[in-house]
Amino acid sequence: MSGKNFLKGAAVLGMAGLIVKIIGAIYRIPLTNLIGTEGIGYYQPAYQVYNLLLVISLAGFPTAIARLVSEKRALDNPEGAHQIFKISMKVILVISILSSLVIFIFAQNIANSIGYPGTYYSLLALVPALFIVPVMSVYRGYFQGMQNMVPTAMSQVIEQLVRFATGLSLAYILVDKGLPEAAGGASFGASAGGIAGFLLIFFIYFRNRKTIKGNIASAGSNSTDESKRVVKRLLTIAVPITLGASIVPLMGLIDAKLVSMRLLQIGYTVTEATDLYGQLSGTAQTFINFPQVFSIAIAMSLVPSISEAFTVNDMENLNHTASLGTRTALIIGLPSAVGLYILSEPIIALFYPALGPDKHVSVGQLLAILAVSVVFLTLVQSLTAILQAVEKQRIPVKNLAIGAVVKIVLTYILVGIPALNVKGAAISTIAAYLTAALLNYFDLNKYTDIHVNILKVTVRPFIASAIMGAMVYGVYTLAFGVLGMKMAALASIAVGIAVYAVALPVTGTITGKDMDLLPKGEKIYSIMKKIKLMK
Repeated sequence: MSGKNFLKGAAVLGMAGLIVKIIGAIYRIPLTNLIGTEGIGYYQPAYQVYNLLLVISLAGFPTAIARLVSEKRALDNPEGAHQIFKISMKVILVISILSSLVIFIFAQNIANSIGYPGTYYSLLALVPALFIVPVMSVYRGYFQGMQNMVPTAMSQVIEQLVRFATGLSLAYILVDKGLPEAAGGASFGASAGGIAGFLLIFFIYFRNRKTIKGNIASAGSNSTDESKRVVKRLLTIAVPITLGASIVPLMGLIDAKLVSMRLLQIGYTVTEATDLYGQLSGTAQTFINFPQVFSIAIAMSLVPSISEAFTVNDMENLNHTASLGTRTALIIGLPSAVGLYILSEPIIALFYPALGPDKHVSVGQLLAILAVSVVFLTLVQSLTAILQAVEKQRIPVKNLAIGAVVKIVLTYILVGIPALNVKGAAISTIAAYLTAALLNYFDLNKYTDIHVNILKVTVRPFIASAIMGAMVYGVYTLAFGVLGMKMAALASIAVGIAVYAVALPVTGTITGKDMDLLPKGEKIYSIMKKIKLMK
């Protein structure tokens, strides 16, 4: 059942994540057209700081909560599961108060130290989010541990909707006061969205209290542990995961500082450096985040599914779910990388017309480089989740740290080369995730009883992606002269989606067995069988 629960959970979170990213993209387009890449250069560094502190506050805890709750669930101990929820809430409250106070008190010092003084207002605007979002994550972890992904999905969507409405409205109101102030207004959207998401998931939990109490009352294996023991187990799982998860935002923060410093050293002004950093992290990076919608959903669903199989020592299910998760990550990562690489400049021109032709070219070049990293990033996320679920959470921390060192060294060297400038930071991103993905894979096979055959799970998704890429390139090349860049891009994207949907079953990348695990999979399989796309 783990495989089925995993894919259904991933589908729910993936759909919610897609909605969230669509809203986020729609939000980023008018925002970038309003405040430009310079304004995004004030907005984005604050988010690097925010993401780092948010990761410290909550990254390991939802995973730890989901894992421990799923263990108690597998042992028919709902009272123990609820005890984990209550103790986690107390721990998170302390951490969230501390992290929000740090930003409130030291916002200006932090803005100056990272090389973007204009990001001060954006940092202040994120203080409420640093308090409320970690608290919300405890509820999400509890429901995920129960393999109920709907509350998390609903809270994510409402959080993003409110963020969109509030942030964009404030940016429009404040833009006449200056770009730093407008960026601060946009940043406050995250705080407003966090409050809305929390209220929704709290209401869902409140509505389910009777069911939760009823499950506890009817269970035959209820037991609780000493609070200190629960806290110790939470921290044992959460701290290594938090350290590992902190590496990516820390890497982003160091990247921001290094990019600014090295660009200034080779002759760029502060404004030019801020603009270039906005092109990299606030514009090109936006599209790299889209495939993560699904890869993160896969990772989140893998943890409780694999943890449950691991707890009851079901090795067949454990290996099957791990291979399925890795293959699914590649089914997402490979075509995303191919499509973004081929259509990098047209995509930027399509979504950010106000930037102008020169920036369409420069940002498009950054997107083409970053596109390659998508494959390795999706693999890192799925392999990390598998290792975390089988109590090997220290391994991905070590491997991602090694990847971070690779990135820092290469960013320093490559950004200092005038011909590369900010593109050097994009190249170093590929190297970082490639390093971490390879190390995770080797360590998974070396230190666990899980064996994922990377060749077996890669070949068919690669063939399907190559077929799609060839069609996308062909359609775009033919349509460009007739329809122009933007319409040709839309046409080739539509063709690419259709071709890939056909190529997946035709190449055997997905099978009838896989379809059975998806929501409404039997109906989809029946339709595909009738039109002879599947046997």
